[in-house]
Amino acid sequence: MLQQILRDMYIDPELLAELNEEQKQILFYKMREEQLRRWKEREEKARMEEAMLRKTARRKQSNGKHVQWLRGKDGEVWVWVMGEAPGDKPYEQISEELIAERARQQAQKEAEELWRQKEAEITKKFRHAMAQEKARIVAEKWKIEIEDRKAAKLEEEKIQEELKKREEEERQKGEEQIRQQEEIRAKELYLSLKQAQQHSQHSDDDQEWEEQLRRSKAADEERSHKARRARDEYRRQSLRAIQKGRVAGLSNLFQGTSLNNVQEIKLNDDSGSPLLSLSAASSNIWERPSRPFSRDVIIRWFKEEQIPRRAGFERNTNRIAQWFHGIISRQEAEELLMNKSEGTFLVRVSEKIWGYALSYRQQSGFKHFLVDASGDFYSFLGVDPNRHATLTDLIDFHKEEIITSSGGELLLEPCGQQKNPPDYSPLFE
Repeated sequence: MLQQILRDMYIDPELLAELNEEQKQILFYKMREEQLRRWKEREEKARMEEAMLRKTARRKQSNGKHVQWLRGKDGEVWVWVMGEAPGDKPYEQISEELIAERARQQAQKEAEELWRQKEAEITKKFRHAMAQEKARIVAEKWKIEIEDRKAAKLEEEKIQEELKKREEEERQKGEEQIRQQEEIRAKELYLSLKQAQQHSQHSDDDQEWEEQLRRSKAADEERSHKARRARDEYRRQSLRAIQKGRVAGLSNLFQGTSLNNVQEIKLNDDSGSPLLSLSAASSNIWERPSRPFSRDVIIRWFKEEQIPRRAGFERNTNRIAQWFHGIISRQEAEELLMNKSEGTFLVRVSEKIWGYALSYRQQSGFKHFLVDASGDFYSFLGVDPNRHATLTDLIDFHKEEIITSSGGELLLEPCGQQKNPPDYSPLFE
């Protein structure tokens, strides 16, 4: 399963949802390692191709086109430095002109905005005054006799002319004030820009780039920290497994045998009586799909591949282990563990992969770890680098060794059945 993920560089979203945070981090770490390996391989290939192209170009250089540098009277390569050639403005003058232009444009922009505000205030002020005066005249004069209305109209027009004249005068006065403010502001901006240039070599673009660089470095450090923690966990588990002597690259129990052999495989109990006989000749050869797609397929896989490996049995007995459960959902597992103490666990047959899910009760909730059984060994997908010969070996190993250093999970108490018949009954019928 892990090899397929690394080969495709893709993990199904449903499968990803089954992984807890530790499994995701280590799985992403391994995928990153694979990306780096492929990148180095491509870089090496590109480097070799580039070397071949340069070698070919050197052979053709004598017959091909090439560049010749223009040389001066002294025989050296001719160079032109902007600002130093005859007729060029000095750099200081160019810089002064650019700063002055920037200050003028900024001041002009601010002056235009101030004038828009001032003009709106003037218009609003005189329109309001005119409306009030008109209302007063209407209230006082137009109520008089009809012959007086013409006089009232003339008075209204006279007042309107006066108000317009005052409005125009105030507009001119406001424009003059804005113009003066624009000139003062341009000088202030010029001095400010000049001072900023003298005290700092960083432009606004440089500052934005530095901020982006700072955020990028912070994100890189966080990813590096997570990857380093995942790598340390990976190495710690490997070392502890080697010390315990419980790692199996291939199942030592079944070396030299396979499920497709015509040879009969027998599992014996303590008394030596056979528990199960499985012969490839007695059933059709089964090609396992890449993913489980139904409960019937999972049951067939368990009967034909897992029972011969004593998956779910206690060590050296014919009894089903107390922690073993059938094809139950994550929700059902959490209901079984709900009122249990921290460290209680169960193992259920997974519906997502060819393997199992270990559900663990912690103080603040639950954790679920996928156990890959698609090969001839058992290991946590993305967490435990160790390959255990049997499912029981994996469980016993983590009764003494924590699953992850960040969570400190130890398998302390198995969670048994609460149904009769047990939920694993269909697997052994």
